[in-house]
Amino acid sequence: MITTKSLFTTEGLDDKSLEFLTGAIEKNNLPGFDYFEFKRAVVSLMQMKLDDATAHKSAFTTAATVGVTKEKLLETATYYRNVVEKEREQFDKALDNQNTTKITARQEEIKRLNDQIARHKAEITRLQDEVAGYLSQIDQAEKAVKLEGEKLEKARAAFDKTHKSVVLQIDQDIENMHKFL
Repeated sequence: MITTKSLFTTEGLDDKSLEFLTGAIEKNNLPGFDYFEFKRAVVSLMQMKLDDATAHKSAFTTAATVGVTKEKLLETATYYRNVVEKEREQFDKALDNQNTTKITARQEEIKRLNDQIARHKAEITRLQDEVAGYLSQIDQAEKAVKLEGEKLEKARAAFDKTHKSVVLQIDQDIENMHKFL
């Protein structure tokens, strides 16, 4: 048996698309003998190794016996062509919808993420500048602590030296008072 799909099979066609389009032809098949049945008869005859011209003429001769004319074949072939074209239009609409949902939405997501990255980078830069400022303040504070520590140590050493000297002189004076008075 010849399937509708095999009527239009050519090397390199997308099987899923071919099934979809031939399914639309089957679904919209007109009653009676028309282009669709004529095409089936031609393919059947060609499978019996008849050449193109003989297969077409033989199929037409058989169709003519039931009142089919060349005009009717051309008219119904145009009808099926329009069926396939309508499927193309619906496919294009569906593809556009998929494009919108799958591509455009993703592109907007990419833009949103890139914007977020740019904001985070700016925030990182701001924080790095803030950290650099803090490190500079820490460095200055550490230098000030060291300097103040050195000043305090000098002050302590000077006080201790002076204190010892004064206490020593008082002790000397007390000893002299005991000794000379």
